[in-house]
Amino acid sequence: MTINPILTIIIYSWINRQGTEEWRCRAVLVATAERDKRMEYLSQIFNLKGKVAALTGAGGLLVGEMSRGLARAGVKIALLDNNLETIGCLREEIVQNGGEALALKVDVTQKTDFTTALHAILTAYGDVDILINGAGANAPTPFFDIPVEEWNAILAVQLTGTMLGCQVFGEYMVAKNKGSIINISSASAGPPLSKAFTYSVAKAGVKNLSQNLAREWATQGVRVNTIRPGFFPSEFMKKKFLTTERINAILTHTPMKRFGEASELAGAVLWLSSDAASFVTGAEITVDGGFTAMTI
Repeated sequence: MTINPILTIIIYSWINRQGTEEWRCRAVLVATAERDKRMEYLSQIFNLKGKVAALTGAGGLLVGEMSRGLARAGVKIALLDNNLETIGCLREEIVQNGGEALALKVDVTQKTDFTTALHAILTAYGDVDILINGAGANAPTPFFDIPVEEWNAILAVQLTGTMLGCQVFGEYMVAKNKGSIINISSASAGPPLSKAFTYSVAKAGVKNLSQNLAREWATQGVRVNTIRPGFFPSEFMKKKFLTTERINAILTHTPMKRFGEASELAGAVLWLSSDAASFVTGAEITVDGGFTAMTI
């Protein structure tokens, strides 16, 4: 019998193609399995779904965006702020996007407000896992012109407010032997920036307080860290602080040559909130485009 060479080539090509397809399918299955393992691992250490976070200063630009980031990760959000209208709108936004949130009016200078808020959160969600202290106040008043009332008011919001939040929520977390507290520091915490005297003193205090509490609660399951944002201009900053000259000075000193976007703080917040940061306490996490890494 004569063998048709063309038919032979066709048959061999078909066999080889079938073999190639089989191995290709196997390779795809292996790659998919490896990808799933990696995703499962990331999900295990970064998983925040079902956790509960309370955030002071949630009506502001930065903490508002932190709230959105946590909500997207499946965290139940308690928005704490003195401006109930602003956080009410943010709550609606989070809920409309499939998240869970409640808005609570809190004056961070009043311990009773924190106690009331904690009770409301426990009633609604049954637990609190994460606290972010981000309520803020600032003023560009020249040093010789700072009235004592302004000095005390800024310290009360920035420093005393952080202390009271840590005191009330920290006591609850220590009792259950688990929790993550993130306090918001600043590029002005040291060395200080110009035009923000009282603010700088307060933020230096926030950093020191956080390190103190990190040491105190390290064996009690509660981690305390700070995030040190660089320049993320709010409307208030633009009006009160950012002259053309100051903008040029900031960007010249920032290797990335730009301001930060509030959403760029979310990664640090999610990490510090999760078990991926289980051995991280007393740390100051800088998110500033390289500002503090540069002299001249």
